Amino acid sequence: MADIGATVHVRLRAIVGDANVLTAGKDVAPYLADWRDRYHGATLAVVRPSTTDEVAAVVASCAALGVAIVPQGGNTGMCGGATPHETGTEVVLSLARMNRIRALDAANATLTAEAGAPLAAVHKAAADAGLLFPLSLASEGSCTIGGNLSTNAGGTAVLRFGNARDLTLGIEVVLADGRIWNGLRGLRKDNTGYDLKHLFIGGEGTLGIVTAATLKLFPAPRTQATALCAVASVAAALDLLTRLRSALGDRLTGFELMSGFSLSLSAAHHPAFPNPLPGHPWYVLVQADDSAADAPLPAMAEAALVAAVVDEIALDAVVAQSVDQAGKLWSLRENISEAQRREGPNIKHDIALPVSAIPAFLVECDAALATAFPGSRLVVFGHLGDGNLHYNLSAPEGMAADAFLANAEAANRIVHDCVARFHGSFSAEHGVGQLKRAELQRYKSGVELDLMRAVKAAFDPGNLMNPGKIL
Repeated sequence: MADIGATVHVRLRAIVGDANVLTAGKDVAPYLADWRDRYHGATLAVVRPSTTDEVAAVVASCAALGVAIVPQGGNTGMCGGATPHETGTEVVLSLARMNRIRALDAANATLTAEAGAPLAAVHKAAADAGLLFPLSLASEGSCTIGGNLSTNAGGTAVLRFGNARDLTLGIEVVLADGRIWNGLRGLRKDNTGYDLKHLFIGGEGTLGIVTAATLKLFPAPRTQATALCAVASVAAALDLLTRLRSALGDRLTGFELMSGFSLSLSAAHHPAFPNPLPGHPWYVLVQADDSAADAPLPAMAEAALVAAVVDEIALDAVVAQSVDQAGKLWSLRENISEAQRREGPNIKHDIALPVSAIPAFLVECDAALATAFPGSRLVVFGHLGDGNLHYNLSAPEGMAADAFLANAEAANRIVHDCVARFHGSFSAEHGVGQLKRAELQRYKSGVELDLMRAVKAAFDPGNLMNPGKIL
């Protein structure tokens, strides 16, 4: 291994320069652990190319040596998909230097960004042109477009705009043998055979390395309405969703469900953003947007919410009266994950269900978890409008982290079996990575697994593209 390592180092330095091949322990350490600090690995080297041609040369050189590659963007993933294994036989390929906005075509409403471009930079480039890229994640300052595509990221605006797959028109990919497929087409209609980009989007780098993407843009919102609503139950939240869809149409951009406990955690750990409607069992954060500057959207949203309170669909509601107030309401939602981390150990689930099935699922699964793990606290929040829940289990107060996390497998089985009974998915927007490989084997049919393995073998016969992830 020492010999192959030395050879790899020499070849990679010839491609990207000495400064962009990292081997010292302190230099590679940030690339060897996932964001949640659950997975830790080792590597032959971290290589930092700056162009697609350099990525292609790195991949071709590693392929010739039989060395596997782990692509990595902002390293904000939740499932260990961008973390190398402990063997130390893989090369980590960081796309951080490939962070340019290559083109923006306002007339075609498209933007082409390299894979290492932070999501926030794409937002700014679109906004500077008076347009909107609507993928919205709490980690937008550090997550990258390549990572967003690798897990088919969702976020808070899926209800109106769809997930990353829906927002992507074309991609550029370096294949496992080092060839480059330039599929950066800004076309909304193209029926010339198989739509190959969808194999790579959501593929977590296991079929090839996405180096750039052409993304859809939309008119920027010029009128907005943001409201926090209290409801008595999740069934009432669904009734409110139906009511607001009818009243606001496709102006309804976000509809975020939060349990009372999750919101109290967020407010407690972030006192600068207190809950303006304390003491209720469930909450919904509503976001509506209109591209017309003089749209009567705030009045429409307020009228719909008043009617919902009068009709006892909602218990109470507060509508933001300024951009600052709207930001504080969103901070309550976006700070839940960090608040839960500060609170102590937790077992996370990123699940998707038919929207109509969510109330019954929660009744059944909440009861099963309460029986199995007395004293555990459920932190439930997510994108109710598209059926994606972050259904997390926090330790009982005072319980040691190791003792609680030892229950992870049993908790996962309860939750994921219940999800399967309701015809849902155990992974909605975080991917599979290392964390959920066994779940894929358990819940996917044999036919689906055979097809996925056939695709993997066709694109990566040497199993050098992020091996051990997904399959």
